[in-house]
Amino acid sequence: MQKKFPGTFVLSGSRDKRKVALTFDDAPDPRVTPVILNTLSKHRIRATFFIVGDRAAKNPELVKRIIREGHVIGNHSYNHAVLTKLPLPQFQQQIWKTDGIIKRIAGVSPRLVRPPYGEMKPQQVAWGKQNGFTVVNWDVDSEDWRNNPSSSRVIANIKKTLQPGSIILQHAGGGDRQNLSGTIDALPVLIEMLQGKGYEIVTLPELLGKKAYR
Repeated sequence: MQKKFPGTFVLSGSRDKRKVALTFDDAPDPRVTPVILNTLSKHRIRATFFIVGDRAAKNPELVKRIIREGHVIGNHSYNHAVLTKLPLPQFQQQIWKTDGIIKRIAGVSPRLVRPPYGEMKPQQVAWGKQNGFTVVNWDVDSEDWRNNPSSSRVIANIKKTLQPGSIILQHAGGGDRQNLSGTIDALPVLIEMLQGKGYEIVTLPELLGKKAYR
């Protein structure tokens, strides 16, 4: 997909500079997102949050806080649908409905889209390109969504494929039975580890050289 849609479907930034981006999916979640925001604020780090539309509608103040504290917002569909199972009109509705909710709450229309589970059809990516979107997946998966891992496991998973230009996938929200304490506990350790290795932690638009909003 990267070869077919260069610059529109991306997994990482340039490998030439020691920069990485922290990204958080499934926000906003009142159980998890505020704690993550507190840690980022304490360390003066800006990240990128991919927003689920129906969650944003239920938690507008959290969306406003994400923007107010200097983070970037991306589109993560309306209800975390498996986009590859949807016909094109329903896929488009997932994106535009979420876009409208975010615009009403935060006054911005994200250019960055992350499909739930990282899955999109080529025709969906092509539509995204035509409409000015950039599809951003990742090259480092913390696997914090898998079996409620400990903070040490989250860090170990990140270390496996970390390199300059990496886009790191974590979660700032989850299902009712999902425990993201590993993510929360790992974050300050991760920030210090990255900075200790000489990495600059940036937002996705900074990493990719793309505009955040339309």
